[in-house]
Amino acid sequence: MLCCLSARAHDVADGVRQIVVVTTADWNSVSGTLQRFERVGSHGKWTALGQTFPIVVGKTGLAWGDGLITTGRLGAGAGDPVKQEGDGKAPAGVFSLGTAFGYEPQLLAGSRMAYMRLTPSVECVDDAKSHYYNRIVDRRDISAPDWSSSEHMRRDDELYHWGVYVDHNVHPTRPSGGSCIFLHIWRAAGQGTVGCTAMPKEDIQQLIEWFDPAKSPLLVQMPRGQYDRVRQRMGWPTLAAGK
Repeated sequence: MLCCLSARAHDVADGVRQIVVVTTADWNSVSGTLQRFERVGSHGKWTALGQTFPIVVGKTGLAWGDGLITTGRLGAGAGDPVKQEGDGKAPAGVFSLGTAFGYEPQLLAGSRMAYMRLTPSVECVDDAKSHYYNRIVDRRDISAPDWSSSEHMRRDDELYHWGVYVDHNVHPTRPSGGSCIFLHIWRAAGQGTVGCTAMPKEDIQQLIEWFDPAKSPLLVQMPRGQYDRVRQRMGWPTLAAGK
C-alpha cells in the first residue's frame, strides 16, 4: 500500500474536460505555479485559460499521495517520498475534487460546486484511529465522537474563507496516509502549508467559479520534471517552458 496505491485503473483523462496543473521545481520546493486547462469533448485539444498564478504547497514540499492513478503509472521511483500523516508535504498525483467550503452563507455567484458553510462546530478529523479520519464533519451531528485530533475549519484567520476539498486518500482511506487536504487561501507567498495547496484569495475564488462538476475537473500535482516525463502518455496538456 505504498508506491502503487490506487482506487481506479482506467485512464482518468477519458471524460475529463477541466484540469488544474500544479507543478514545483522539485520534491522539496515550497513554491510553484498553477495553470487551468479546458477542452471541448472528452478527447479534444487542451486549451490554457488565463495566466499561471503562484501557489505554495507543503512546508516540506511534495510526496506521492493516494489519488486516481497508481504512482507506478505516474513514474514513481523507489526513492521518491510517500505522503504520510503529519509530514508537512502536499500530495503529488492525480485527484478529483470534492466539496467547496467557506465562511459565507452561500457559494460564489455562478459556481456549480456543492458547498459547505463552515461553522464553529465543523471539523476535519486527522486522528488516524478515528472512524471519521480524513472527513469533514459537524461535531453536532456526531453522537459519539471518537477522535482526539481534528482541525477546526472555522478559523480566526482567512485561510479557509474559500476552499475546496481534494479527494486524497479517500478510495479507500489508508490510516496515516494523510488527511484534510485542501485548495485554500495562502498566508503569504513562499510560506508553505501543513500539506495543502494554497494561493491568493482572488485565485481560489476564480477556481471555484470555474470548476464545473459536469466536466469532471482534476487536480494534477507533481514536480515539473515528473509531469513532463509522463504528460504525453497520460494525455495531459503541454506546459509552457519554465511554467
